[in-house]
Amino acid sequence: MSILRNITVEGEFAWVGAGATLGEVYYRIWEKSKSHGFPAGVCPTVGAGGHISGGGYGNMIRKYGLSVDYVTDAKVVDVNGRVLDRKSMGEDLFWAIRGGGGASFGVILAFKIKLVPVPPTVTVFRVQKNLDENAIDMVHKWQFVAPKTDPGLFMRLLLQPVTQKGNQTVRASVVALFLGNSNDVMSLLTKDFPELGLKKENCTELTWIQSALWWANNDNATQVKPEILLDRNLDSASFLKRKSDFVEKEITKEGLDFLIKKMIEVGKIGLVFNPYGGIMNEVATTATPFPHRKKLYKIQHSMNWKDPGTEAESSFLQQARSFYSYMAPFVTKNPRHAYINYRDLDIGVNSHGPNSYREAEVYGRKYYGENFDRLVKVKTAVDPQNFFRDEQSIPTLPKAT
Repeated sequence: MSILRNITVEGEFAWVGAGATLGEVYYRIWEKSKSHGFPAGVCPTVGAGGHISGGGYGNMIRKYGLSVDYVTDAKVVDVNGRVLDRKSMGEDLFWAIRGGGGASFGVILAFKIKLVPVPPTVTVFRVQKNLDENAIDMVHKWQFVAPKTDPGLFMRLLLQPVTQKGNQTVRASVVALFLGNSNDVMSLLTKDFPELGLKKENCTELTWIQSALWWANNDNATQVKPEILLDRNLDSASFLKRKSDFVEKEITKEGLDFLIKKMIEVGKIGLVFNPYGGIMNEVATTATPFPHRKKLYKIQHSMNWKDPGTEAESSFLQQARSFYSYMAPFVTKNPRHAYINYRDLDIGVNSHGPNSYREAEVYGRKYYGENFDRLVKVKTAVDPQNFFRDEQSIPTLPKAT
């Protein structure tokens, strides 16, 4: 797909080739306009086609929603080899590829996206606390503030195992983007979130494109040229496993204490909490295949390792699965929801045999909730022979016997 990476920005719209990276998208927008951005992911080497078709999100999710909410057209190759746009594919297929993944329905060539306005100054900050610095109080209060505060403020929370004075402990970090200046975010959080202990020196005012660099781990974002966003080198993690959960009700301090003890016990697992709220509460859960909009926040379970070989892999995968079981009481149930862009084969796979639909329903309800049924109807209409398939693709309707 990397050949299909052409990006054309005209006014408030852009055509983005499916093989372009998010970094390339942000750079090409910045080339043409200093007052526009796009609400997609913070990892610049992620491919735009897969990210958008899976309902990709970023640090403007609370202000602007998901990337798919700004897709106005697309080009797709269907099972018969025809290149279709929105008009010729019809609204059902256009709905499906905006959060249902593209690979079940055809080959996505490009998306047309609508850009969003960004202010001339944005503010970023990072605040870290260890357990002996009342981290649990901060994490607990975060749940009541981050999904409900000003929609222009996105506060990601990370829980990471660290070694302190020879002992394993957990560090809590809040990493944030505010679509405004540092004085405004300071006055907001001094009042609503004193447990964070935000200080003026934690805050850095940047342009939006500089904030994209900062979120991509360039702390000296004002010194780095935006051209670095065109770098297509892969992330440095050698091997990784990602799992996901959604939270509907705040976890108690006792629950957080239990989870942190289990994190230390397991060893390497990291957690990333991403707040929802804001505009996410205002869009219907059926507007796109992404059904999780009304949740409080999403948790990414993160496991990285560098040792090759099946022994290392099975050890780290077992750790990830163990912690996932400890998280069960605190997250959504029946089904336990998951996010399609953190694809997780642990939650079900499809052998594409006679039980294909039933197998797909297991993971399909977790990823898509009630939207699974409509996705199956679209799939049956556009690819009745199930040509486009993978371990977790959308199935066709079972044939009547």
